[in-house]
Amino acid sequence: MKLYVLQCGVLYSDKSVFVSGSAGKFDVPVPYFLIEHEKGYVLFDSGHNQTTVNNPQTLPQAILDSFRPADFGDGYVLDALKKAGVKPEEIVYHVCSHLHFDHAGGIGLFPNATYVVQRQELHYAYVPDPFIKLVYFREDFDKDVNWLFLDGWNDNRHDLFGDGKIIIYYTPGHTPGHQSMLVNLEEDGPMLLTQDACFTEENLNELKLPGTVANSSAYIKTLMTFKDLQKRGAKIVVGHDCNAWLSIKKFPDFYR
Repeated sequence: MKLYVLQCGVLYSDKSVFVSGSAGKFDVPVPYFLIEHEKGYVLFDSGHNQTTVNNPQTLPQAILDSFRPADFGDGYVLDALKKAGVKPEEIVYHVCSHLHFDHAGGIGLFPNATYVVQRQELHYAYVPDPFIKLVYFREDFDKDVNWLFLDGWNDNRHDLFGDGKIIIYYTPGHTPGHQSMLVNLEEDGPMLLTQDACFTEENLNELKLPGTVANSSAYIKTLMTFKDLQKRGAKIVVGHDCNAWLSIKKFPDFYR
């Protein structure tokens, strides 16, 4: 099994968005992941949609003011897969950490894929709280695709292929239906892909909340789960940390 780390541009922002009480320039990557499993390819998130990549100035002004997405290069999901030699029809699962605009842009592009999402996340995406409404783009997730709905704590630690290699953890806090992925690699060991359940290493190490969360207590509980997995030997891959990103192997390199 191989794990490839991909990037769909940069969010040009302020650290206060990601670590409450902080300040200063904090330009973060937009990561997503391709896993080559013996039973097929898995995507964990898919970055921005094509409209954003081609013309980010069409985004709402509040998004531009806060994040200014840019520098996409060949990070758009279909371009990245082509570079990796993977056809869209070879994706068997697209696992959605959550449905914010910088994570869900590839939903619907993979005709043979099952799209794995928390049922609560999809419900919330349609009727989000006002403070978070702008980062849900309905055109990303309002799709007639083959959804597999997971049901929160009832489906926690969902084993994607039933072989213990890819485990989906329910990790609410950032959104009500956020989920993270534990990939158990033979050589590099377990790697936990947290996405927005843990933006930065500072969130994890000091149990600091980001600037905006849907549920603060749930976010802290999720961080405590991550710290427990870290003690057990899992490498924690945080979601939007420009400093931690420097030590991560990116495509065409990979973990195995």
